[in-house]
Amino acid sequence: MSPELIDHFRNPRNVGALPPPAITAEASNPVCGDILRLSVRMEAGHVAEVAYKVRGCAASIAAGSALTELLAGRDCAGMALIDAAAVDSAVGGLSNESKHAAALCVDAVRAILKLC
Repeated sequence: MSPELIDHFRNPRNVGALPPPAITAEASNPVCGDILRLSVRMEAGHVAEVAYKVRGCAASIAAGSALTELLAGRDCAGMALIDAAAVDSAVGGLSNESKHAAALCVDAVRAILKLC
């Protein structure tokens, strides 16, 4: 495990849920059972606040935390640019067994974008 992944796991950022008018979406991985709930509050077309809750492995917890940092300040077009490689890089690399965590994050962002 990379130092970045361990840091995001031990000290997750932006944990929680945001009340309306925030947009909240959920993504799940039916294979491993991980669930990520992502909340985004937009202001002037940009992410003003973001929070997440995850039920899953250490990699999913860390990836969710890193995702919230990647989302901060982005507009919808910028959010659409976040892919699994960006999440993977933000946690210093995921093992092959943990790549699902980055995919889960991307699924959550795509679900948010459908609600924007």
